[in-house]
Amino acid sequence: MLRTERQARVRTRLRARSDRPRLSVFRSLKFIYAQIIDDQKRITLAVAWGKDPKKVGEQLAEKGKKMKIIKVVFDRGSYQYHGRVKTLADAARKTGLEF
Repeated sequence: MLRTERQARVRTRLRARSDRPRLSVFRSLKFIYAQIIDDQKRITLAVAWGKDPKKVGEQLAEKGKKMKIIKVVFDRGSYQYHGRVKTLADAARKTGLEF
């Protein structure tokens, strides 16, 4: 219950603030998934997943650059900006995404 409320609160703020695509993160016990989503058109533009968050961030940034997406809004979901989520974000920034 608290997790879904936290997730909704974060996403509501992100959608209200920007018309940029959203970089959404989901982490399971083994894998980490990331997507670039266009909320206005309601489509997923790019997807990357794997066990190493650094590689996932780099792959997603490369796919975004190929689609000429440079500026995104980072959606951490209900997760803290710490550990694997932070590693993914730093790798995506280093490879060229701006958020």
